[in-house]
Amino acid sequence: MSALGLGIERARYETITYFRQPDTIFFTFLFPVVMLGIFSVAFQGMGDVGAAPDGTGGISQAAYYLPAMIAAGILLSGVQNLAVDIAGEKSDGTLKRLGGTPLPVISYFIGKMGQVLATSVLQIGLLLVVARFAFDVALPTEAELWVRFAWIYLLGIVTSAVLGIALSSIPRTGRSATAVIIPIVLILQFISGVYIPFNVLPTWLQNVASVFPLKWIAEGMRSVFLPPGFEAREPGGSWQLAGIAIVLSVWLVVGLLASRITFRWIRKDT
Repeated sequence: MSALGLGIERARYETITYFRQPDTIFFTFLFPVVMLGIFSVAFQGMGDVGAAPDGTGGISQAAYYLPAMIAAGILLSGVQNLAVDIAGEKSDGTLKRLGGTPLPVISYFIGKMGQVLATSVLQIGLLLVVARFAFDVALPTEAELWVRFAWIYLLGIVTSAVLGIALSSIPRTGRSATAVIIPIVLILQFISGVYIPFNVLPTWLQNVASVFPLKWIAEGMRSVFLPPGFEAREPGGSWQLAGIAIVLSVWLVVGLLASRITFRWIRKDT
């Protein structure tokens, strides 16, 4: 088989394995859906977001948090899932055994990327279904918005995946991987406009978050799913689509270079 064919077969295996791990399914696949439900129910007593003083207008809490949960899902599927998974495979000897087979490194990466794409598409589909039918969220009808969603999603998920591969070299053991990776992911979610509205954060914290990709993924998803009036709430007063493309592209290149430099079938200190 060609390297591509081996990668596709590896992606099938990785996806099946993913759905056989209950803890992984909850903390990376179902977690954004659960959080959407919690925020929608817990904050519904606060009324609609962006409503006028007389109570008219605005959008529901579920509609407001939907783009944030999609952005969080992208980060979890790419960064957290791959960083923890690959660190575990290094620790338990899986990568060492794969290194002794004819499997090319590129096929291994294609397999991981394929698994991330498959599971994240299913996750976002589930989020949209829950938002639409459980919380009556109106989804975009303009083709332009769905095209925007597609390129932001693809750029965001590929960037998150290569960063996850790069970060997998940090934990020394598979057991310590969650303790190392999850705090990074959690902090990014709090400062990037996922759980807390980005416009209420201090300016200095907004500037820090703007260095990292999650802030831009979340802003891009808000530009797709929130009404145009919410654009004024962004720090720059606009959706900054060009900035989203530039920052994510830079991080994609950084992640690719870091993955190329740091990835080994066997740790150097083993």
